[in-house]
Amino acid sequence: MASFQKEFSLSPKPRGFHLVTNEILSHLPELKEIKAGIAHIFIQHTSAGLTINENADSSVRRDFENHFNRMVPEDSSLFEHTLEGSDDMTSHIKSSMLGQSVSIPITNGKFNLGTWQGVYLCEHRNRGGARKIVVTVIAN
Repeated sequence: MASFQKEFSLSPKPRGFHLVTNEILSHLPELKEIKAGIAHIFIQHTSAGLTINENADSSVRRDFENHFNRMVPEDSSLFEHTLEGSDDMTSHIKSSMLGQSVSIPITNGKFNLGTWQGVYLCEHRNRGGARKIVVTVIAN
């Protein structure tokens, strides 16, 4: 069984939901050698998350951002944990709702995503900076 692990950073993104499938793949040229396996993608942060969703219509990403902002408003009066700014606790809550990892099958050297699926970086901070990613690939 072949396996490997890579750590890298995604480029800084503004607050919002960003397709990062191709950015992740650019760090994984080794996938081309894998016939069948799984990639586990993990973000090492508590104020950003990862999810898989619609990759074609950008309005989906805007709707995600708008919906999450209504569910968890950036209102410091609602939270005790505010030392890092009004977007801090809201970012932790949103990150926990979405999670810090996704797993994707690898088939014939490619992520085996559905036609309309892509990996999102869900950036909840106003200025989150580069986000550290760990990808673990297990294959046979």
